[in-house]
Amino acid sequence: MSPSHEQSLTWMREGTELFLKALESVDDATLGAPGPLPGWTGRHLVAHVAANADALGNLAHWARTGEETPMYSSPERRGADIEAGSRQPATQLRHWAVSSAARLADSLDALTPEQWSSQVRTAQGRTVPATEIPWMRSREVMVHAVDLRGAVTFADLPAAFDAALLDDIAAKRAAGADGPALVLAPLDDDRTWAVAGAGHPTTVRGPLAQLTAYLSGRPADELHADGGVPTLPRWL
Repeated sequence: MSPSHEQSLTWMREGTELFLKALESVDDATLGAPGPLPGWTGRHLVAHVAANADALGNLAHWARTGEETPMYSSPERRGADIEAGSRQPATQLRHWAVSSAARLADSLDALTPEQWSSQVRTAQGRTVPATEIPWMRSREVMVHAVDLRGAVTFADLPAAFDAALLDDIAAKRAAGADGPALVLAPLDDDRTWAVAGAGHPTTVRGPLAQLTAYLSGRPADELHADGGVPTLPRWL
């Protein structure tokens, strides 16, 4: 189940601040180097987050006007726009990240209660109410703030966000049924997360933030499991 609309809006704002903080902490040379996502430099990552804001702005336009406005015209166009964006001068790329986030925030602020309930379609083809947009955006800015490998780590993300993201990823991984069965047991939280998959479940213990990093396919520390921590397939 997705977080509440109000909570998602708060996380979107906090995540944007964290992403821009991380971006400011990384120099241009580091942005041009290969990042943690296969085939992408930090520049690609910034272009992706900026383009995502513009794409979600399309959904806000759809909700406001009723005019069908897909996030992207096609997967190929999306990839081409990210590649082209990554080749912009660093100053221009950084400005795009800031300005696109501001435009999206303004577009969402302008929606009426009735427009928030409008149905729109995600890039994956799911039909959802516009109230899902802030949650979609909060995941992008929070997780990719860490991916920039600057001043933000998973430990800097709100614990409640980590828990909501675990809910989300566990459900997606279970639906895909292409990974090992798991039980995630945080040392700093009373809850546990079960992830359906192959074999007898392996219990993985560690800090909540590190379990979130692990389940999202990012490097994680301080994790322990009998027989070793299983390797996971890609989340997305």
